[in-house]
Amino acid sequence: MPSRLPIQDIFAGLVTSIGTAIRYWFHYTLVAFAWLGVVPLTASMRIHDASCDCVPSCSFSVGRIYKCLFTGSVSSLLTLPLDMLSTENLLADCLQGCFVVTCTLCAFISLVWLREQIVHGGAPIWLEHAAPPFNAAGHHQNEAPAGGNGAENVAADQPANPPAENAVVGENPDAQDDQAEEEEEDNEEEDDAGVEDAADANNGAQDDMNWNALEWDRAAEELTWERMLGLDGSLVFLEHVFWVVSLNTLFILVFAFCPYHIGHFSLVGLGFEEHVQASHFEGLITTIVGYILLAITLIICHGLATLVKFHRSRRLLGVCYIVVKVSLLVVVEIGVFPLICGWWLDICSLEMFDATLKDRELSFQSAPGTTMFLHWLVGMVYVFYFASFILLLREVLRPGVLWFLRNLNDPDFNPVQEMIHLPIYRHLRRFILSVIVFGSIVLLMLWLPIRIIKSVLPNFLPYNVMLYSDAPVSELSLELLLLQVVLPALLEQGHTRQWLKGLVRAWTVTAGYLLDLHSYLLGDQEENENSANQQVNNNQHARNNNAIPVVGEGLHAAHQAILQQGGPVGFQPYRRPLNFPLRIFLLIVFMCITLLIASLICLTLPVFAGRWLMSFWTGTAKIHELYTAACGLYVCWLTIRAVTVMVAWMPQGRRVIFQKVKEWSLMIMKTLIVAVLLAGVVPLLLGLLFELVIVAPLRVPLDQTPLFYPWQDWALGVLHAKIIAAITLMGPQWWLKTVIEQVYANGIRNIDLHYIVRKLAAPVISVLLLSLCVPYVIASGVVPLLGVTAEMQNLVHRRIYPFLLMVVVLMAILSFQVRQFKRLYEHIKNDKYLVGQRLVNYERKSGKQGSSPPPPQSSQE
Repeated sequence: MPSRLPIQDIFAGLVTSIGTAIRYWFHYTLVAFAWLGVVPLTASMRIHDASCDCVPSCSFSVGRIYKCLFTGSVSSLLTLPLDMLSTENLLADCLQGCFVVTCTLCAFISLVWLREQIVHGGAPIWLEHAAPPFNAAGHHQNEAPAGGNGAENVAADQPANPPAENAVVGENPDAQDDQAEEEEEDNEEEDDAGVEDAADANNGAQDDMNWNALEWDRAAEELTWERMLGLDGSLVFLEHVFWVVSLNTLFILVFAFCPYHIGHFSLVGLGFEEHVQASHFEGLITTIVGYILLAITLIICHGLATLVKFHRSRRLLGVCYIVVKVSLLVVVEIGVFPLICGWWLDICSLEMFDATLKDRELSFQSAPGTTMFLHWLVGMVYVFYFASFILLLREVLRPGVLWFLRNLNDPDFNPVQEMIHLPIYRHLRRFILSVIVFGSIVLLMLWLPIRIIKSVLPNFLPYNVMLYSDAPVSELSLELLLLQVVLPALLEQGHTRQWLKGLVRAWTVTAGYLLDLHSYLLGDQEENENSANQQVNNNQHARNNNAIPVVGEGLHAAHQAILQQGGPVGFQPYRRPLNFPLRIFLLIVFMCITLLIASLICLTLPVFAGRWLMSFWTGTAKIHELYTAACGLYVCWLTIRAVTVMVAWMPQGRRVIFQKVKEWSLMIMKTLIVAVLLAGVVPLLLGLLFELVIVAPLRVPLDQTPLFYPWQDWALGVLHAKIIAAITLMGPQWWLKTVIEQVYANGIRNIDLHYIVRKLAAPVISVLLLSLCVPYVIASGVVPLLGVTAEMQNLVHRRIYPFLLMVVVLMAILSFQVRQFKRLYEHIKNDKYLVGQRLVNYERKSGKQGSSPPPPQSSQE
């Protein structure tokens, strides 16, 4: 080969590479147009119609293909091709189409997952077997048979009896066990009778009995994401695009069109149309009503199919009913219940913010979607933290105390299986009980403390939640400080949960000894330990005597946990004192008083401390109470942390305390130095550089002087520094990532000040200072020496930072293109002149080359 490639070879290789790139570009453009253009556009259309609007100025997204379905006119069918080619609201329709396609995909995935739950978890008994007509009607009315599931329903409906079971010495499972066994025997007899009648009615048609509507044959080839989306270079994805559009059409027709119009016609017939329109969510409410009516229709049809022995139709209708039932229950559990909690929280806290129901009504009228979403979000947060607190209580209290609440940590707890098997009336009863419990907690811990605070401290409320533009400190800066400093320090530390758990344990011990309920609340731990030691000492004799009761008790506990679908797996007896109901009542009163006092402290102490501290900084200006509460909470947390550390050091002696104080003082000094460098200087320089490069050239004209606010620049720099650090940690390995990972690995207690300053702070600060100073020196020191006009000096001074940024970016792009050209040069050379490749063993030059065997080789033409 020649020493250098000829120009014609380079040109030919370049043309070939450009042709390949253009071919791939056309193919990927077609893929992007199909998946990001055709599919979303066929799945999105703005229809401002009374039958589709959910809120004012907001449209119900349906397909352009399906416009004729919702308008119900021939003109929509005739104008469908023009609607498909219309460019009006193109971007919005694409975004809405992506949302509709995502909903379609999630719906199909949910259906497949629900099928797996039914197949592996078992379908309800009324769906698996045919029942006598009389019993079948009762089953469909209650959605649960009297068969094998009846014992489960009875056991789950009797959680109010466990205190009575724990009569004198401990849990007595025999009575309920015998009762459950009798019910199971009766139910099994009824179930067997139903199966025999069904078998007689089928006249031996075992195929009909074994037919399963859920077992779908899916003969499809193995597809990868590249082949399905068309990223492998083939055009098979066009078929997939067609199927996606078809399935989307089917989804809209089955899951949107039919339920909506069923609900619409029903509401019009009942005369509730005006009330639904006034809710601003006509489409959503009408669709839910349609689903409810559809579920009732499926129940009736299922009962009729059972009466006439149409087993395939009966099973298919039952499966459809389960799908609709689970969907409605999911909407109620995840959508309606948090929304109710959020609105109740808002109503009970109106006086805390000096608001009225009229204000909430006006906000709902102006932005109904946003208002409902915010209330739903607040309700979800409330439900989440309430569930987390219940989980913490289960770690402290005796297993069985919280028998009326489902255990989310129980491996046997499966909410979807409960939705499938349990009847609607039980879900409705749970829903009403949950609303009462959560609403009562809100009244006790929010409304009543607010009333007490307004009576005792009339000037303390309301909280200031208005934003003031004349505040000396930017609200954005305080918000960033809250999000980047205060909340991470509170959330990332595990001490808060341990403190709360310790407080709960201390309160439980105190209440137990005051009311003689220690055995009921915490269990007889000492007695259990003594009995365990006695068993170890007695060895085989004790084991023989206790084997049967222990095993029987454990089996009964596990059986009860399975029957109650989420009850505690552990089962621990307790001693029941005299006047047990009165003591339980006093315990509830004591608990309510404690919660009230705790709520009063949480509503007043952090805000009061925060206002007092912020007054030294902002003076008499009003600050958003979110920041004052966060500041006071942070100070309280630091105080409690310092007190707990000192209490933990007290038993170790004075010398150890002085040594610890010395170590911690040194560590705090190092941490402060690092914080000043990395959390003070670096964010300030980074925010100032961002202001000079991006913000000032875009916002300030040349005839005006830009003003810089160091506090705001520092706050934005903190955000930018965290983003850069996160991107660096996710990127490839280089020196900055290595240093940051080492600093994180060392932590605060093993902080290495010399390493951080030498490896991280000094290089980063040097680069930032050079980026700030070099353009300024050029604009203010070099350019005036060239004798240019004042306008040119101002132009250079204002535009030199973005200009140098553009130069750096162009140099990086040029360097990248040079590397790519070198790779292309090597590729062209290898394609034209490379004959083969030989693998040669590497050996040191030690004179053994002559005696070494010939190396293995592989040639590649």
